[in-house]
Amino acid sequence: MKKYLGLILLVFLISCKSKSVIAEAKATDALSSEKIITNHYNNNRDFKTLYIKASARYKDDKQSQSVTAEIKILKDEKILVSIRFLGITMAKALITPKEVKYYEKINSNYFEGDYTTLSKWLGTDLDFQKVQNMLIGQAMDDLKKGKYKTQIENTLYKLDTKASGTEKAFYFEAANFLIKRQEIEQPAKNRMLHVSYPAHKEHSQMILPAELVIEAFSKEKKSTINIEYNTVTFNEELSFPYSTPEGYDKIEIE
Repeated sequence: MKKYLGLILLVFLISCKSKSVIAEAKATDALSSEKIITNHYNNNRDFKTLYIKASARYKDDKQSQSVTAEIKILKDEKILVSIRFLGITMAKALITPKEVKYYEKINSNYFEGDYTTLSKWLGTDLDFQKVQNMLIGQAMDDLKKGKYKTQIENTLYKLDTKASGTEKAFYFEAANFLIKRQEIEQPAKNRMLHVSYPAHKEHSQMILPAELVIEAFSKEKKSTINIEYNTVTFNEELSFPYSTPEGYDKIEIE
């Protein structure tokens, strides 16, 4: 169950072809955090719907599994993630601003709950906007609402902040201020979530990640998910079918 559950939890986790991988630049001149944040948000992310077909690979200390993923986004309203193996749907999640629903076939389990419950279980705060931002290559937090220290680290602009035992860092390249890495860490609890973006591609509608790598660390284990975007479609009419199969057992989280 955990390999499919891990994919869903962390991935929520007009047709156009990608033009090219976006050229990046090294950070050399010191900039204020306000300038970095403004430049990051100057990238166009205007869309109504987004449909992504992806290849995904999940790996932890005990297992590795390659699957395909279908991601549908109705901007700011809902995200539907379907995980398939050999063409068979093994897990599905419906994410809205108010709740998260998912089921997985291996153990015939399902979950329905809010983000408070899910965040407590995962050990890191999540909400709909953070999941959507992660998938489209935008900083998970609203950077305009925070205060950050800035520096150049490994040729990238770095913004970092610390509050209530949680440390956050966001890294940007210097050409388009596309995010290259974002990190959420709780050192006292030995919990870390790192999301990196090896490359971005330019589409007719907007720039999107070509690939993202999600790493979740805890005291007990490390899990890694590689997601490669194969096909991207914008602004089509999409359906978001979701229903829990009969006879499945509900997961109760204390």
